Order: sequence, then C-alpha cells, then structure tokens
Amino acid sequence: MRLVFAGTPEFARNALDALHAAGHTIALVLTQPDRPAGRGMKLQASAVKQRALELGLPLAQPQGLRLDGKYATDAAAAQHAISDVNADAMVVVAYGLILPRWVLDAFAGPGQWGCLNIHGSLLPRWRGAAPIHRAIEAGDSHTGVTIMQMDAGLDTGAMLLKESLDIAPEDTTASLHDRLAALGARLVVRALADPAAWVATAQSEQGVTYAHKIEKTEAVIDWRESGAQIARRVRAFNPFPGATAQVLGENLKVWGTEASRGEALSSDAQPGTVLRADARGIVVQTGDGALTLSTLQRPGGKRLSAADFLRGFALTSGTRFDLPDAQTTD
Repeated sequence: MRLVFAGTPEFARNALDALHAAGHTIALVLTQPDRPAGRGMKLQASAVKQRALELGLPLAQPQGLRLDGKYATDAAAAQHAISDVNADAMVVVAYGLILPRWVLDAFAGPGQWGCLNIHGSLLPRWRGAAPIHRAIEAGDSHTGVTIMQMDAGLDTGAMLLKESLDIAPEDTTASLHDRLAALGARLVVRALADPAAWVATAQSEQGVTYAHKIEKTEAVIDWRESGAQIARRVRAFNPFPGATAQVLGENLKVWGTEASRGEALSSDAQPGTVLRADARGIVVQTGDGALTLSTLQRPGGKRLSAADFLRGFALTSGTRFDLPDAQTTD
C-alpha cells in the first residue's frame, strides 16, 4: 500500500520501521520541526526524521497544518505534497499536530482508506496526549493499543483493532512505552494487510477519560498524598518529567520507590518526615503510610541507589521534605 506517515517520537519510529519492513511504500513522512534539546539546546531531529533520513524517505516538517493559521504557507506546501504522492492511506502516530479537515478529506476518496491512528490506550479510556502516563498514575491494571479510523474529534473515531496488555507493578512510562510501541507497530501492519476486512466499531460514550498533557508542575511530590499514589506518580513521570522533591534547599529527582511495610504506618510524624535513612533506603512518612525512596538524583548528578546517594547527601531521621506549597503543618 502507498502511505503517508505522520509521527514524531520514538513511539512512532517503531511503526515506521514496521510498515517499511512489511513492504509498504512510504511516499511521504511528516514530522515535527527540529527542536532544541539537551544541555546545549542544539536543534535535534525527531526520532522519526532520523529514521526517515536513514531509509531515504521523502520528508516534510511543516510547523502547522491549518490553511488559515499562523503557518499557512507551511500548511499549503504540505497540502500540495500530500496531493502529489497520491497515497492510499495515512498512518498517524504521536504526530503532535491536530489534523484539520482538509487532511482527513485528502484520504477519503474512492479507493482510499482514510487516516489511521495508533493510540496507546484502550479507547475510549485515556483519549488525549498522555495515555501511558495517565494509565500508570491512575493505577490501571491493564492498557493496550487501539487502531482507530480518525475523524474530526479528539481520539473519537471508530475502532478497527484493539489489543490489551497488563501493566506490571514495576512498570514505568519508559518500560510500558516500549511494549506499547511494539504492539502498535504489529497491529497497524495487521490492519493494513487486509483493509477490506475492517469492521469499524464506534466507541462507547461510557467510560470516556482524558489523558491531559503532562505538566512539569505535576511532578512535585505532595507528601500528604498516600504512599501508593506517590509511588504511581514516580513511575508515571519516569522518564519525563521526573518526580521531584525538595529537601535541605535542593531539588531532587526521585526515580524509584518501594513499599514500606511495617515502617511506622501509624506514625504521628508529619507527611514528608524522614523516618529512616540508611543503606536499605530513605523511608518517608506520607499522608497514608510510609514510602521508601530507592533511587534518587541530585541536580547535575547521576541516578544513585539510596545507599550511594546518602554517602554524599546527609539525610537523617526527622529531616522534613518540603511540601509543594512550602507550608508546614506544625
């Protein structure tokens, strides 16, 4: 099949590789413009752009797709490029730009199969920008991938294929991302192998949830929450933006936690109080139970086990982590 592919991050690169390996003709790749990244804030190509260049695929990086928007010139150029390649369908994976109506219409003609989206959740749960993060944060026991026929709504289109997988207790967004990316790549290849066999199923209006974009401010640990909830947030915000906690004037990243069974679960210590700090971990009182911090990082430093971290950072019993609003409850 002759395809236009639109995607930007590593999650999308998996699908591009799978479609190319399956023998589909990738007539055009759309991806986000290069962005500043890293300590030097140098322009960096997206994972999809890097792979497209390696494969020698035609590439476009419009800043916008609205013909009446700020980047109307880019949008018009993209419209001409899409029209010129005469593709059978478009596959969209974490592209980062909303597709206006003209894009959907460009693949709605006779003999065309529309715009397919690989979405990292079991729709209608977790429509929106951050389905992997939100599934872990909410404590979902499973998630999956949906291959959806795109329409004008936000992840509201009819479903073509859906497959679930379990969320392991130790899963972070990073580990779950990799498994979902592989699953999505397999499913879209399966879907395009025989598009005439598609049975489109409308999404239920029951159980709709929205996975809002992750904001860095969300990553600040609020010790008044339960230990279980904090642990889920730590996993959900790994690798981005990374859960943060302030203590003794430093902003630390918390990358790993463990349950603290029997560790002062009925303590009258205030949330955020260090109950114990040694080679076994840093035990902190929360709003419900205690939580052991097992992997931490100082600004500019490396991720360290609690034992290694404590060799260079003095935390003792009774020290208190700051609360997000900088208020104490004494």
